[in-house]
Amino acid sequence: MKIFRSMIPAIAFLIVGLVLFIYSADFLVKGASNLAAAVGISPLVVGLTVVAFGTSAPELAVSVMSAFKGQADIALGNVVGSNIFNVLFILGISAMIIHLVVHAQLVRFDVPVMIGVSILLYVLSMDGLISRVDGIVLSALLLVYVAFLLRLSKKEKDAGLLSEYEQGYGKPAADPKWLKNIAFVVGGVAGLVIGSDRLVFGAVYIAKSFGVSELVIGLTIIAAGTSLPEVATSVVAA
Repeated sequence: MKIFRSMIPAIAFLIVGLVLFIYSADFLVKGASNLAAAVGISPLVVGLTVVAFGTSAPELAVSVMSAFKGQADIALGNVVGSNIFNVLFILGISAMIIHLVVHAQLVRFDVPVMIGVSILLYVLSMDGLISRVDGIVLSALLLVYVAFLLRLSKKEKDAGLLSEYEQGYGKPAADPKWLKNIAFVVGGVAGLVIGSDRLVFGAVYIAKSFGVSELVIGLTIIAAGTSLPEVATSVVAA
């Protein structure tokens, strides 16, 4: 019983971190989406960039926080575990709710990119190290991918797809409510930073208490927890 009593604060930190993630990511996406729309960025571009990356902000916060603390296993385990969780669980749940019509671009480009990036990670990790140079390469490839998406979105003529994005993310409002949306963004970022710190602390403490490696915790509890915004977004969309 002693071990469980000593873990109560760690479990509390874990729960607080997860709750902060859910609400902070939502605030960040809402605020950033509204601000992007207010300055004239199309709903399609907002969906492809701000919303897509905003729901991954918890993974970014946890992995960066873990890297600063020298907890490489959690940083890497969180990334790999979240990707596995996203494909198997989130996509599986969404498909059980409704038949998912796959857009042609996904088959021709995005899915191959996802597979290619996974293979690249495998190749880069074969020497047992993801170095700073590897990190620069991965970040540069992300910028290239985003630039391609933005260019592609300008050529998008599918009325149904454009309408879907506008329904999901809205059109520029007459009153963008700058202060409110900026507050959403700032509050969302702050919540993610605090939540990631509490989540990592609680997870590491629990892992050490049970003799479980930080890598396993990163691949399971943290990966599933930081993927909750994607779960909510995908299920609601389905």
